[in-house]
Amino acid sequence: MGFEIRAALPADAVGIAGVWAAAMPHLVKTARGVEAELRSSTSRVVLIAVESGEVVGYGNVYLPAPEEEAPRLRVTVQVPPAERRRGIGTALLEAITRAASDAGAGGLLIVVADDDDSKRFAATHGFTLSRQMSHARAELSQVPEPVAVPDGLRLATFDEVDPRRIWAAWGAVADGDPSGLSHTPAYDDWFATDWNHPDLRRDLSIALLAEDGVVVSFVSTTADPERRVIWSNLTGTIPAYRGRGLAKVVKSAALNRSRDARFVTAFTGNDSNNVPMLAVNRWLGYETTAGAWTAERTL
Repeated sequence: MGFEIRAALPADAVGIAGVWAAAMPHLVKTARGVEAELRSSTSRVVLIAVESGEVVGYGNVYLPAPEEEAPRLRVTVQVPPAERRRGIGTALLEAITRAASDAGAGGLLIVVADDDDSKRFAATHGFTLSRQMSHARAELSQVPEPVAVPDGLRLATFDEVDPRRIWAAWGAVADGDPSGLSHTPAYDDWFATDWNHPDLRRDLSIALLAEDGVVVSFVSTTADPERRVIWSNLTGTIPAYRGRGLAKVVKSAALNRSRDARFVTAFTGNDSNNVPMLAVNRWLGYETTAGAWTAERTL
């Protein structure tokens, strides 16, 4: 084996960003953002595969809260296409699984690309496919004009909102994510790793506020100015306000602001059973470009 598995360091950020760009080019993962994550996050174990000084693979596991008993933990393994079939993914997955087991995990949740090799890899390592996902793309020059804001609500960028109010709404939305992929750490960790993430564009992230200031719907936007692409990281409406078309309001506003800020392309991902959000995305002009699956394994 010509590579080694070791803990990731901030100095590895450029190499890690290169792995993500090769494996999942639709995501926004800049080197600056990766470095910040490695410096600030306390809720993940991050490992890399290194060969001749180059990063050739990436893996992580989100750690559970202390009170959780035998939780299902989300893990990630990414290997660039040019480096596959060399045992890198297997070595990373085995190391990440050990870290998850040491953290008390009762099971694992991973995202698997919708191609035969990726699904075979998952099955070989004991994972069972669960929920189908989709990735989609929209050209910002073609997005419709923003939807009017309903009476009694007001639109604001994240810069104009108390971050604790965004965090509260984030948790309410993430808890209802049918894919199980959304993650809401404790406020201090979220503030450091999400709110202050270099890739988050708070001026392009939109919230709808009720008269009492509660955030009832929002979309967070990460952006890569060099590639002129954005990614809608999390879009949702708190349970009490669902069924009113508010996701269309915030997302149409965010995409129009992104277009005006000279970004060109928008990407997003969804659970394939999330019918309301998929309908919003079709209206906005998104077209499906790739598929994926969540997959689960019991430890």
